[in-house]
Amino acid sequence: MTAVTSEPALRTRSASTSPSRLTFARLLSSEWIKLVSLRSTWWSLAVAAVLSIGLSALIAAVTRDLGAGPGGGPSLAAVNVILLPTQFTMLVAGILGAIAITGEYSTGMIRSTLTAQPRRGAVLAAKAIVVSLVLAATTVVIYAIAILVTAPLVTTGVDWSDASQSVIPLAFGVFAMVVYALIGLGFGFVVRNGAGAIAATVGVLFVLPIVFSLFSIAGESWQWLVDAAQYLPSNAGGTLASTGGSDKLPAFLAMVAWAVVPLGLGWTVLRTRDA
Repeated sequence: MTAVTSEPALRTRSASTSPSRLTFARLLSSEWIKLVSLRSTWWSLAVAAVLSIGLSALIAAVTRDLGAGPGGGPSLAAVNVILLPTQFTMLVAGILGAIAITGEYSTGMIRSTLTAQPRRGAVLAAKAIVVSLVLAATTVVIYAIAILVTAPLVTTGVDWSDASQSVIPLAFGVFAMVVYALIGLGFGFVVRNGAGAIAATVGVLFVLPIVFSLFSIAGESWQWLVDAAQYLPSNAGGTLASTGGSDKLPAFLAMVAWAVVPLGLGWTVLRTRDA
């Protein structure tokens, strides 16, 4: 009797400790394979690289031709030459984040994913981590190439001796690109449709700042809305990546909120709706 009752328990313990069990590390590996095996991922990263490096070179050439700024210094800091294209590449990052999950819904792969890993929060976390790592690594490489390409074109190179003029803005630029991608990923989980998620992402990153800026001519009663525009992701990211020692904490907290809230909504939808 003892042998009969202990054998199922033994099998249960053996199954729970089996090396084939889907751990979080293996879930990360799975999400990595899914992301890097998509042609759309590489096309998006290539577009971001071409836009960023090309625009940086163009800005460097233009500012050099314009000559020195006030006081005889360079008309534009070299690190700003590298970071200004982020206002365009942020859309690519957001779109990449959106299609990283909406593609799974369109093909039905999300069902296989959730069958293999029923803990839906773990699926969202793994995908967010992988998307963040890919965007961060790609942005670092893009910035490095852009610095090398623009070095012959700027009158004064990046001042690496001053962190506020070099490392800190570049690090915040990488952080901003990651946040833009997570915003798209969050909308992708919520909307579950590629076109809809991309539209929502572009609306938040690009359209809302334009709409908010229109209220600058509407009088003092609408000034609060103009002031609130600085906390939109594109404006807050620009503030973080700017040079100088201004207080960046409000912009940083705004960016964190812009990453957390869409992902939180996506987690809620993922838990409460069938795939």
